[in-house]
Amino acid sequence: MSASSLHASAVDLLTGWTPPDTDQDSVRHTVLAFLAAVPDACLRASVPGHITASAIVFDETLDNVLLTLHPRVGKWIQLGGHCEPTDTTVVDAATRETREESGLPELSVTGDLVEIHTHPITCSLGVPTRHLDLRFAAVAAGVRPTPVISDESVDLAWWPITDLPADAERPVIDDLIGRALARLS
Repeated sequence: MSASSLHASAVDLLTGWTPPDTDQDSVRHTVLAFLAAVPDACLRASVPGHITASAIVFDETLDNVLLTLHPRVGKWIQLGGHCEPTDTTVVDAATRETREESGLPELSVTGDLVEIHTHPITCSLGVPTRHLDLRFAAVAAGVRPTPVISDESVDLAWWPITDLPADAERPVIDDLIGRALARLS
């Protein structure tokens, strides 16, 4: 459990990943270069940017996704957040974050990377930074199990994948759902 094990897990994950397209491969190479240049790239203390981990959470039917109305983003997005020094791997970080933010203990995150997304944000550092988000798929036990809203969300709700809210982060969330379903099938 350390910044070095998180860093190594991110490098291993990205090195062994076969991206779904050339754009994702380009982002993969960029993130690998960032990891090579910044030893603490997996920790939020890295002001220029840092690795985050998230997952799109499906119920067991794979027909519904659990989204959070994010207070800083102002849109419905997937669950996830910062890696912590206590996380051994990036997958561990994604699992911890999705369980904390959903209140669903029976939730399994796939170890397969679905996509990478980078975005500027003013996060808990209080200054503009960039998140280099490694995104996974997760499946909760049951059909639309009852989530528990954490203090990191304005709201939390299940949405049919065919009827997402108007203020979902489009087209980003649509791409993530499509890629995650392809990985899960």
